[in-house]
Amino acid sequence: MASSRRRFLATMGSVAGGAAALGTRGTAWTGVRTPVPQAPDGLSPSELLTRHAAGSSVSTVSRPAAQTDPRMPSAEEVASWYTDRRNWGRWGDDDQKGAINLITPEKSAGAAGLVRSGRKVSASRVFEPEQHFMRKSPRPGGAGAVVDYYGFIYHGQTITHIDALCHMWDQDGMWQGRDPDVEVTTQGANFGTIDAWSEGIVTRGVLIDVPRHRDTPYVTPDRPVHGWEIEEIAEAQGVEVEPGDALLIYSGKDPYVRDGGDYGGGDRPGLSVTCAKFIRDHDVALLGWDMMDARPDPYGLAFPMHGVLFNYGVALLDNALLEPLAAACFEEGRYEFMFMGLPLNVARGTGSPVNPIAMF
Repeated sequence: MASSRRRFLATMGSVAGGAAALGTRGTAWTGVRTPVPQAPDGLSPSELLTRHAAGSSVSTVSRPAAQTDPRMPSAEEVASWYTDRRNWGRWGDDDQKGAINLITPEKSAGAAGLVRSGRKVSASRVFEPEQHFMRKSPRPGGAGAVVDYYGFIYHGQTITHIDALCHMWDQDGMWQGRDPDVEVTTQGANFGTIDAWSEGIVTRGVLIDVPRHRDTPYVTPDRPVHGWEIEEIAEAQGVEVEPGDALLIYSGKDPYVRDGGDYGGGDRPGLSVTCAKFIRDHDVALLGWDMMDARPDPYGLAFPMHGVLFNYGVALLDNALLEPLAAACFEEGRYEFMFMGLPLNVARGTGSPVNPIAMF
C-alpha cells in the first residue's frame, strides 16, 4: 500500500491541469475565454500541486533522533499504541465518523453550558488562497455584482483546515484498514471523507498552553511536547480532558516564526509521538494544534502524531491560530469552552477549510 500514495501523488499533476476549467462551468462564466489560471508567482494549478507535494509538511519520513529522556517508551511500546489500540471496528466496520462518534447530543448540550460571557475567539488564520480571481457583472442603472474563483490546497501550513479520515494511511491501510488504492482515486475519495462530519463538530474544548507552563515564548526543536507534559499542564490549569473533547495544544508557532524560527518540512518543534497515548487514553475526539509532529522523530515514523487520524479516527484541526485563544483563556481564567468546528460539506473530500470558534 505504500506505493499507492506515490502513484496518487504522481497523477495529481495531470488531474490538476483540469482544475483550471472549474471556473468556466455555468452561465456565470459564459462567453469569457478563461486562460489557465496563474498564481501570483506564475505557477499553474498543476505546478502548485507538484510544489505542494514536493514540499509537503507531512510527507517526509522523519529520521531517527537520539532519545535523551528516560521516560521515552521503547519502539515496541510506540508500535503497540498504533496497532493494539486502534479504534478500527469500534463503531462498526463501515463507520466513517471515527472518534467524532464520542460527541453525543448530550456532549454537545453540555458544551453549550460552558458559555457564560458570550466571548468568541476564532482559531482560524486569515484565508489567503494562492489563486483568487474576480469578475464584475454590471447591472442596469449603475448596479453590479462580483463573483470569485478560488484555487487553493488547504492541506499544509497556510490554511486552517480539518483533515478527514481518508487523508493519510500507513502500511496497514487507512481508517478501518481500508485499501487506499480502492478508496482514494484522482476523482475523490469513497470512504472516510469530510462530509461524514457535515453536521459539524460541537463539543467541549480544552486548550493546553505549553509556553505559559514552561514560562517560555514557544516550544523549541530540542524540547518537544510530550504526553506526560500535557497531563501535568492540564492539572496545573485545573482542567480534565474528557471523552469526546476537542483538545487544542498551543505550542507558540507564531512567536517562534516571528523570532526567526524555521517551521517548514525539515527539523521542527512540535508534538512528540508520546502525545498519541494521551489522546487514546482520554478518548479525544478532535486534536487541534499550531505546531504539528515534532521532527526528527526518535522512532523514524512517517506520521508520528498524524497517526491518530487513521488509527484512532481522531479529527485533526491543522494549522490553527491558537495564540489569541491562549490569551483569552488566561484572561477568562479558564481553559475550557464551547468549541465549534464546521467543515464544508464537500463530497469525496480529504478535508476542508474551517473557521473554528471557541465561545466562553
